[in-house]
Amino acid sequence: MILKLITVCLPWRLKRLALQSWFKYKIHPTARIGLAWVFPGKLVMEKNSRIDHLTIAVNLDLMQMSEHAKIGRGNWVTGFATNTNSKHFRHQPERKAELIMGEWAAITKNHHIDCTNSITIGKFTTIAGYQSQLLTHSINVYENRQDSAPIVIGDYAFIGTNVVILGGAVLPGYSVLGAKSLLNKPFDEEWKLYAGVPAKAVSDIDKDAKYFSRADGFVY
Repeated sequence: MILKLITVCLPWRLKRLALQSWFKYKIHPTARIGLAWVFPGKLVMEKNSRIDHLTIAVNLDLMQMSEHAKIGRGNWVTGFATNTNSKHFRHQPERKAELIMGEWAAITKNHHIDCTNSITIGKFTTIAGYQSQLLTHSINVYENRQDSAPIVIGDYAFIGTNVVILGGAVLPGYSVLGAKSLLNKPFDEEWKLYAGVPAKAVSDIDKDAKYFSRADGFVY
């Protein structure tokens, strides 16, 4: 704990060296972490990836951020690491508590990302707006135990503000999840707008839409 407190307070150049030396994290020289409490089991940050101020990321096995991936301010990234003696999730020996972000993937700010099971966010995908919840675990009332399932979000997806995505859900690439929607199951059709509670495909998306072919991940 003392090493973590010291590390958080250091200027970035020294902080990166401390994270690499003391915690064995792999951080590219052009990557950056702001004033944030980011201590997963393993951390990999590739070229120009970034984690902004006031983000907390704890109790994960792995956080892996590809080139230019970004996590904005005030996000809460939690999990339930697999290297514990807890009785929770013992029935899931293959479970991985990890967040994997593709190149140019972006999480804006003030979201809750629960990585008790794995969350994969494809390249050029945006989790936009505020206060969305990605929840990979819940109570299984039939078995009376905690249960979890991964969440998969494809490439070039756009997720609107204040949504809920539950474990086992899949949002295909080249699709949109509308604001305030609940995604609670896997879908496989690309080029669709999914919306509602629970979400369903409500319309097609024109393949000429420029968001889905951009080479620069950030929209200005």
